[in-house]
Amino acid sequence: MKSLDSKLYLKIQTENILKRVEKFDKLYLEFGGKIFDDYHCARVLQGFEIDLKVKMLAKIKNKVEVVIVINANDIEKSKQRSDINISYADDVLRLMDEFEKMGIMVSSVVITQYANQPFANVYRNKLDHLGIKSYIHYPIAGYPHNMDLILSDEGYGKNDYIETTRPIVVVCAPGPGSGKLATCLSQLYNENQRGIKAGYAKYETFPVWNLPLKHPVNMAYEAATADLNDVNMIDYFHKEAYGIDAVNYNRDLEAFPVLKKIFERIYGESPYASPTDMGVNALGYAIINEDAAIETSKQEIIRRYLDAIVNYKIGKVNQTAIDKISLLMNHLNISVEDRKCVKAAIDASKKKGVPCVALQIGNKKFITGKQSDMFEATAACIINAIKHLAKIPDDMPLLSYAIIGPIQELKKNQLHSSVLRLNLEEVLVTLAITATTNAMSQRAMEQLAKLEGAQMHSSVMLSSDDIKVLKKLKIDVTMEDVQSTKLLN
Repeated sequence: MKSLDSKLYLKIQTENILKRVEKFDKLYLEFGGKIFDDYHCARVLQGFEIDLKVKMLAKIKNKVEVVIVINANDIEKSKQRSDINISYADDVLRLMDEFEKMGIMVSSVVITQYANQPFANVYRNKLDHLGIKSYIHYPIAGYPHNMDLILSDEGYGKNDYIETTRPIVVVCAPGPGSGKLATCLSQLYNENQRGIKAGYAKYETFPVWNLPLKHPVNMAYEAATADLNDVNMIDYFHKEAYGIDAVNYNRDLEAFPVLKKIFERIYGESPYASPTDMGVNALGYAIINEDAAIETSKQEIIRRYLDAIVNYKIGKVNQTAIDKISLLMNHLNISVEDRKCVKAAIDASKKKGVPCVALQIGNKKFITGKQSDMFEATAACIINAIKHLAKIPDDMPLLSYAIIGPIQELKKNQLHSSVLRLNLEEVLVTLAITATTNAMSQRAMEQLAKLEGAQMHSSVMLSSDDIKVLKKLKIDVTMEDVQSTKLLN
């Protein structure tokens, strides 16, 4: 059931941004979170499309240009986006391509915290060869407290001035810590030096400022950022200025006094009385079913808890992240048992003695799949699910050994693979080929779209390849922190 009216959200959000632009000659709009592929928001508020933010920008694209920011240290370390498994450096180019597809202009890339890092130099040369304009911003000693240095020719004045031509400049990045805010503030200073009244605003989806502090929607955001140690808080600046409760988070509250001083030094006075004032966030106004939003938020918190356990196992997060999400679950009186597909997968695995996957379709129906000599458990589960939806009898195979056998021989003899079982992507490609001559396979393939939003759990840790495919199918998957080989010992 939808909990968000996406059309209403687009309308109000667009209106709010255009009203903010009216106050300035030019608006630097910092985009927090993901512009594309915002799966978190889509899970928490059903009706939110993963590319809804960029669709909003596309509506006003004639007024918009994009500047993408990347930290030189992230280039040097080849920092990865864990959700799509590519480097920040490569993601900058991916973002540019995605914006271009939407007809939105990307004017340049800014490399922040530049200190002559070798790989940053190589990357800048690459951008130059690709015909992409780039700028350099430098570290500033004592940032952000040494105001005299920051607002001088040796501070922001030392940075390259980013040439922009449109009234709304969207500043985004492949991930946190890239330097979006510092880039915006540097431009405010340098625009002011040139007699241009530039403004700043922040586009965030979470936390939702006009929902209660402990609303499950906001708590789901805390679960999503548990590894960053973000904490939702009442914006005490907003409360003091207006007598109204508004929710923000610790980092913006801690930074606001410094930002306010910078604004006062640049403008003569601050245009904002609180961090919430700086934000442009209409999400709360577009929620149309709060009960549905509460339930999906609780499920997201459980999902994040299971993810954290797996990520701890592989060294991506520490125990603190798990403990933090556990406290959120205790506050809401929820547990892993409330994610029904978990028990279904574990029970199936115990019964069959091999890795198993369970897929929940709708409120009650569970489809399971087990690991076999032919298929990985995930592949078997998806085959069983689309057979069920297509009303194909269980005893009628979609892919016979006559089709699978030659593929396994290829994997063994020519590709020298130690695992001959077909993974999910291999099965779907094979099924698509057979569908050209087999009406039953074609009918089964047509059911894949119906799996969007289905919930899945695996009794063992899944491969990154399977996880990628499940994301593309828009299936929400969790897993146990158990290596598949251990289950078979």
